[in-house]
Amino acid sequence: MACHGHFLFVLLSLHLTLAPLARSSMHTVDLDSLMPADNTCSSPEDLKESGQDNLSLQLAHRHGPCSPLDQEEIPTHEQILSQDQSRVDSIHHRVASASNRRKAYNPLNSLEIPARYGAPIGTGNYIVSVGFGTPAKSYSVIFDTGSDVTWIQCKPCVTACYSQQEPIFDPTQSSTYSNISCSSNYCAQLDAQGCSGNSCLYGVQYGDGSYTVGFYAQDTLTLTSSDVIPNFRFGCGENNDGLFGKSAGLLGLGRDQTTLVSQTLGKYGGVFSYCLPATSTSTGFLNFGSSSLPTNVKYTPLLTNSEAPTFYFLSLVGIIVGGKQLSISPTVFSNAGTIIDSGTVITRLPPDAYSALRTAFRQAMTRYKTAPALSILDTCYDFTGQSSATYPIISFLFSSGIKVDLDGAGVFYVNKPSQVCLAFAGNSDPTDLGIIGNVQQRKLNVVYDVSRKVVGFGPGTC
Repeated sequence: MACHGHFLFVLLSLHLTLAPLARSSMHTVDLDSLMPADNTCSSPEDLKESGQDNLSLQLAHRHGPCSPLDQEEIPTHEQILSQDQSRVDSIHHRVASASNRRKAYNPLNSLEIPARYGAPIGTGNYIVSVGFGTPAKSYSVIFDTGSDVTWIQCKPCVTACYSQQEPIFDPTQSSTYSNISCSSNYCAQLDAQGCSGNSCLYGVQYGDGSYTVGFYAQDTLTLTSSDVIPNFRFGCGENNDGLFGKSAGLLGLGRDQTTLVSQTLGKYGGVFSYCLPATSTSTGFLNFGSSSLPTNVKYTPLLTNSEAPTFYFLSLVGIIVGGKQLSISPTVFSNAGTIIDSGTVITRLPPDAYSALRTAFRQAMTRYKTAPALSILDTCYDFTGQSSATYPIISFLFSSGIKVDLDGAGVFYVNKPSQVCLAFAGNSDPTDLGIIGNVQQRKLNVVYDVSRKVVGFGPGTC
């Protein structure tokens, strides 16, 4: 799951090339630059709302000082990585057990609600603020490319609501709120649905045990003061609990019909993009629309898996370490498949791919003292007393020919100077899905164009 206010990543630079291998296969990083100077939030000056065709929302890590949420219980790195593994396990389960339907219990009316793909994944790491209702009330929600249904907690909390930052949404105070009919096609689009009288019910139970149940409704969604979406469909949760922190709910940016991306297809053309900040002490942005996309973005095809249509699949075909492409059969990647996910922290690779990466990385790092493993991270170093470290550049190769080079904290996960780890992990099963996590996405402009079926990468502007 998410990282805390003392989050120790800094992504120094990530650049995209279509050219041959980089001139230098090694990079030297100032270790002090991997550590946030303090716990104060800083935002880029050029981050602001843009016009109607291209909307920009400020984005912050949910456990950092830029988050609008109170930081009462900040998880440790061990907890972060454990929660991250739970999310990954949920993704793997969801893909592998598509034909093995599970059921989630609905405490609202003792109705059992079938869940189409097994347990949905755990929640994500980043927060944006949006408005619900008329007049609009602002709420801090987790944005997640691996989830579909957008939902917030709602009064009267028939069974239970967890403690959140803002006052809980009261649908009786919105002049534009209405429940969706149980006979509506919109209700039928839900993975898990039921009825209370003539009103549609939704239910989502996440892989980490968190859940939300309530009425499926529609109301005005306000993204900025000048950009509103009438009749936006979302879950009005009256029984919710789990690892949502102080957030009011979740903004689903997956590929299903229920997501914000699908509901605004006519308005934004199925295009959104984000730049995840270098550290939890700075902000990034979430954009909708294509009018102001940077021109230096390079694209690779967006693939679809019929058993897991929510996820954004990419064709990863190789990895370069220290200027040399690893000897990994392309079938290692194609047999497993690869998705890009905003909510997974550490990139997961097929076991053969990770083994090759780890071996090559360790061979290039023999000058440094090793350190104990940190949870799922098994390749760690003790940089105590050192001012810099030189490491092999790691790059992803995609089938379209583009190459994404990672640097700084895109390679390292820093717990403390005496425990700095390679920020990758291997799956236990070669058929388990590979996942490009958010550490490797930091300081990149990542562009999703669902209509054109491509995902793009470019130099970050956050």
